[in-house]
Amino acid sequence: MEESSARRRRLALLTLCVTMFMSMLDNVIVNNALPRIGQELDAGISGLQWVAEGYSLVYAAFVLTGGALGDRYGRTRVFRLGLALFTVGSALAALADTIGVLVGARMLQGVGAALLTPGSLALLRHVFTDEQERAKAIATWSGVSALGLSVGPVVGGPMVEHLGWASVFWINVPIGVAGLLLATRVLPDIPPRARRIDLGGLALSATGLGLLVYALIEGPSRGWTDARVLGCGAAAAVLLIAFLLLELRLAEPMLELRLFRDGMLGGALLSGFMVSFGMFGALFFLPLMMQGTLGWSPAAAGYAGLPMTAMLVLAAPLSGRLTARHGPRPPLVLGLVLCAAGLGGLSLYGDHAHYLEYLWTLFAMGLGMGLTFTPVSIGVMQRVAPAQTGMASAAINTLRELGGVLGIAVLGAVLTGRLTDSLTAALHRIGVPPDAVGPIADAPTGAVHGGGAAAAALPGPLQEAVDGAFIDGIHLAVRCGAVALAVTAVLVAVLLGRARPIAPPEAVRPRPAEPAEARSA
Repeated sequence: MEESSARRRRLALLTLCVTMFMSMLDNVIVNNALPRIGQELDAGISGLQWVAEGYSLVYAAFVLTGGALGDRYGRTRVFRLGLALFTVGSALAALADTIGVLVGARMLQGVGAALLTPGSLALLRHVFTDEQERAKAIATWSGVSALGLSVGPVVGGPMVEHLGWASVFWINVPIGVAGLLLATRVLPDIPPRARRIDLGGLALSATGLGLLVYALIEGPSRGWTDARVLGCGAAAAVLLIAFLLLELRLAEPMLELRLFRDGMLGGALLSGFMVSFGMFGALFFLPLMMQGTLGWSPAAAGYAGLPMTAMLVLAAPLSGRLTARHGPRPPLVLGLVLCAAGLGGLSLYGDHAHYLEYLWTLFAMGLGMGLTFTPVSIGVMQRVAPAQTGMASAAINTLRELGGVLGIAVLGAVLTGRLTDSLTAALHRIGVPPDAVGPIADAPTGAVHGGGAAAAALPGPLQEAVDGAFIDGIHLAVRCGAVALAVTAVLVAVLLGRARPIAPPEAVRPRPAEPAEARSA
C-alpha cells in the first residue's frame, strides 16, 4: 500500500514539474524565434515586445485570481482547466498568420498558465505531507521551473532553424495533452473552500499593468511627451495605487500586502521579482543581437546559452542544500550578486567580441539564477499558514512574471531610447541628408534586426551605424539591469538579516490586529 502511495506521489510530482516546466519554458523559448517572426509576420521591435509581453502580462495580471479560483472551485479542477487553455493557446499561436493573432494566442496561453501555476505548488504541498519529503519536492519543482527558463533559448534556436518558428508553440501541445491525462489520474481532488473572488482587484491590477506596459513599450517610438503615452502612464499610476489601497481594506484580498511586513517574505519576493527583471530583459535582447548584429543562426544563438543552462542545472540542487543548512539569505544574496556581475559584464563586449571572451558572463548569470529559485519558494512556503499557500504561490509567480514584464519593457525603453539617439548622431556623421535622418532613426528596429528585407537592403555604412547603435543601446540597458540587481542584493541582505527565525506555518499567519506581530515584522 505504501509503495503504491509513494508511486502516486512520484507521478504527481512528475505531472506538476512537467507542466510547470512547460509554462516557464514558454516565457523564453519564443525569444530565439522573434527575429524570424519579425521577418515572416512583418513586425517591428514593438510588435515583438508584445509577443513576449502578451504572455507575461496576462500571466502576471491573472495569476493571483487563479489562486483564489483554485481555493473556491478546487485546485485540481482549476489546474486542469488552466492546462487545457494553455494547450489550446499554444496550438493557436502555432497557426497564427498575423502578429495580432499571435499576440492574442500568447495572451490565452498566459490565462492558462495563470490558472495552473498557483495550484501547482499548493497541490505539491498537499501531496507531500512529510516536511523533509516536501522540502525535497519543492526543491525539485523549483529546479525544474528554473530549468524551463534556462533551456528555452537552447532548444528554441535549433527548432526555429530546422522546423520554423511555429515549432516553439507546437512542442507544448503533446506535453499539454499528456499532462492533462496524468493530472486526471494521479492528482488528488482537494475540497474547495468558500472564498470571495476579488473582481475589483483583478480589474484594477490588470488594467493598470496593461496601461503601464503599453506606455513603456510605445514611449520610445511615439515619444515620452506623446499625449497617449502620458495619459496611459498617469492612468496606470492611479489604477495601481487604487489596487493597493483596495487590497489593504479587503478581508480576503487577492494579494495579502501584510505579508510584506515580514522581512523574510519581503526579501524573498523582492529577489524573485528583480532576478526576473534583469534576466528576462537580457534573454529577450541577446537573441536579437546574436542573430541580427552578430549574424548568428538561430541554432548557434540557442547553443550559445548552453553554459547558462549547465550552471543553472548544477546550482538548483546546490541552492536547496544551502537553504536547508544556512537559510535562504546566503544563496539569495550570492545569486543576486552573480546575476548583477554577469549582466554588467555583457556591457564590456561589442560586436567584434569573441564568444569565449564573454563566456564567463553566461556562467555567472546561470549560477546566479539557479541559486535564487529554490530559496524563494522554500522561504515563502515555510513562512505562511497552510490556508495561504495558494495565495503565496500566486504571489511568488506574480512577482516573477511582473518582474519579467517590466524588465523587458523598462530595459527595452532604455535600449530603444539610446539606440535612436546613437543612430541619429551616427547618421549625421556619415553624411546622411538631414531630411532622411529622422525616418531612418525612428524606423522600427525589429525590421533591421529581425532579418527581414530591410536588413538586406541597407548599404554597408548604414548597416554598421545601425548595428553600432543597437550594441550601444544594449550596453546601457544591461548596465541599468546590473545596477538594479546589485542594489537589490544589498536590500535583501538587510531584510533577511533582520527577519525573525522561521517558525511553524501556523505561528506566522498574518494578524495585523496583534501589536506583537506587527512589532516583530
